[in-house]
Amino acid sequence: MSEAKYHVGFPSERAEKEFQKVLSKASKKERERILEWFDKLAIDPKPEGKSFKFLKGEVSVYQYLARYRVREGDWRLLYDIDETRKRVIFLALRRRGHHAYD
Repeated sequence: MSEAKYHVGFPSERAEKEFQKVLSKASKKERERILEWFDKLAIDPKPEGKSFKFLKGEVSVYQYLARYRVREGDWRLLYDIDETRKRVIFLALRRRGHHAYD
């Protein structure tokens, strides 16, 4: 596996706790696949393929704008990239549906 080029994390302890709370609702297999994205995005925060998407609308989460999302099954992982600090900032994990981007 390639070496990480970006640091991955959360903007706050509150955001991390909320992420863990939502993640606990996923099945074990889903959790494992979602957590694999931490390593994948540390290597390439804008991966090729259908799972990655640049968000066109503004999705505000914890005073940040989620500009990107990756899809893992019925789950959407919303995040932003700080290129100057080489950070991937995980903002939210949401189940697919009507409120995934609210």
